[in-house]
Amino acid sequence: MKEYLDLCQRIINEGKWIKNKRTGVRCLTIINAEFEYNVRDNQFPIITTRKGFYKSAIAELLGYLRGYDNAAQFREIGCNTWNDNANKNQDWLNNPYRKDKDDMGRIYGIQGRSWQRPNGSKFDQLKKIINNLKRGIDDRAEIITFFNPGEIEMGCLRPCMHTHTFSLLGETLYLTSYQRSCDVPLGLNFNQIHCFVLLMLMARFTNYIPGKAYHKIVNAHIYENQLPLLCNIQLKRKPFQSPSLIINPKIKKLEDIETWVSVDDFIIQGYRHHGAIKYPFTI
Repeated sequence: MKEYLDLCQRIINEGKWIKNKRTGVRCLTIINAEFEYNVRDNQFPIITTRKGFYKSAIAELLGYLRGYDNAAQFREIGCNTWNDNANKNQDWLNNPYRKDKDDMGRIYGIQGRSWQRPNGSKFDQLKKIINNLKRGIDDRAEIITFFNPGEIEMGCLRPCMHTHTFSLLGETLYLTSYQRSCDVPLGLNFNQIHCFVLLMLMARFTNYIPGKAYHKIVNAHIYENQLPLLCNIQLKRKPFQSPSLIINPKIKKLEDIETWVSVDDFIIQGYRHHGAIKYPFTI
């Protein structure tokens, strides 16, 4: 929470007003922000100065790990964050690569689980990493990336958190995640939860101890229509202590995520929070 609140205040104090050409809405913006999450000690990074919807964030991550490319698939597992980008983004609605209602295109999970090689074959980035780590291999390139420059126009949104690098030091597994763009009041906490849960799951899949997750953001911003709620309500609240995350011990391998795991297999303990804040979402 301290890192989160410090970033909000830094954007308010140092940010520059930038008009976003895609949305037409101004953003108060800074470049370069960093977070660290202590996964080993299970300090779950959920926001406490407003209610955080952690199950929706975890559902979104599950959809990425399964390689989903359709908003209906995300809705089915408890995540509604892709409905507007799939169905209300006018640029995407006019895009010839869009297949039908709810189609998201070749973004996130599709790239991670089904990267297309020049010869037309598919490459599963996630399985490569898991297989290497299970054999004790860290080739300094245990990387999964959702950002495919050759297929950027084939998706409804350019991936925001686009690359995850796993690093092995002895028996401890670390994660470094890179994000090109971050809506701080609304989207950041989803991204924080993604980093934390991804490292915790990957450590379990590969039989290592989870260490820290490092989260690096390039463009961190607050939309103009979010600023009053942030300044007048959220930043005036006193944060509570971070809770812990309990993951069903029966989850042991990637195939479990692909076949039977649901958000009900993830429970947070000791979560105290202030009331929800309905921040506007800008498509």
